[in-house]
Amino acid sequence: MVVKKQVDSAEVLRSVLAQVAPGTALRDGLERILRGSTGALIVLGQDRVISAISSGGFDVNIDFSATRLRELAKMDGAVICDRDALKIISAAVQLLPDPKIPTDEQGTRHRTADRVSRQSNLPVISVSKSMNIIALYLNGRRYVLEDSATILSKANQALATLERYRARLDEVAGSLSTLEIEDLVTSRDVSTVVQRHEMVRRISNEIAAHVIELGTDGRLLSLQLEELITGTLPDLRYVIADYLPSSGRKADKVGAILQNLSDLDAHELLDVSKIAEVIGLPSDTESLDNLVHPRGFRLLARVPRLPEQIFENLIAHFGSLQNLLSASAEELRDVEGVGETRARAIRENLSRVAEASLLERYV
Repeated sequence: MVVKKQVDSAEVLRSVLAQVAPGTALRDGLERILRGSTGALIVLGQDRVISAISSGGFDVNIDFSATRLRELAKMDGAVICDRDALKIISAAVQLLPDPKIPTDEQGTRHRTADRVSRQSNLPVISVSKSMNIIALYLNGRRYVLEDSATILSKANQALATLERYRARLDEVAGSLSTLEIEDLVTSRDVSTVVQRHEMVRRISNEIAAHVIELGTDGRLLSLQLEELITGTLPDLRYVIADYLPSSGRKADKVGAILQNLSDLDAHELLDVSKIAEVIGLPSDTESLDNLVHPRGFRLLARVPRLPEQIFENLIAHFGSLQNLLSASAEELRDVEGVGETRARAIRENLSRVAEASLLERYV
């Protein structure tokens, strides 16, 4: 049995979903087949595995179009296209995948589609005449392609949830800024902000998948999503950089922590002690309320047009946010790369941020 190694790649899935999204030629062809009630089996890709399990049919080697796909699908057998669905390679092909490959599908066309996809590791599309659905098989999974109205309804619900989560994130992030200025931050405070960031990221990823599925119908949704998540990832990186253990390269450790956060399941994500453990902060119940001290990356990020290298130089020189806040313009000027003009700008902006954060909390 020749079965290629399955690659569970979100990038591959997004790419294929974009190919079959509303507004594309391929989706137009699939919709025509669905309306014509003929059914179809379409393979996106041609390689040695597909050649080995193919029997009969004929070569066409023509440019892809929705109408050509519709006409060729009227014949028995599968239609083989190239991976990008720019060419129709052959039609009326009988596919004979290894019958030992396990599948939960019942209909002949769906069982063939699932096994061909598993054996070749290529996307295979099945249009069901009786069930009136379009199913995509990839990486051992089955995805039913829904109409735009259904996807949009789900996306709007997710968008409303994202708005609430973003509002809560802004609230706890604002509170963290005030606590940082007062030097009263605890491990629990930092973990709560990171937790909210990760929740926002997960919901936004779900909406981003809907945007891809919607194709040309998802433009407005994409703009709304972009507006809601702007600045969240950089801010999360700065929060982690402010509180992660000092050993090791910062960029490497921040990236590893972000990956570990994404690996948490839903139950673990609700546990702030687990979040603290991932970041490297004290995580037992008693230690969660111990004070921790920020380096200052996050508040320095609010200073306009401040290069990343200057961030590093300032943090290395002063060591903590409190030292930065108490530094005079003259002391700031002595840091490599700062200079007199930038020193005044940093001093004024940090003072303004501190005043605004305190005002927002106590007024």
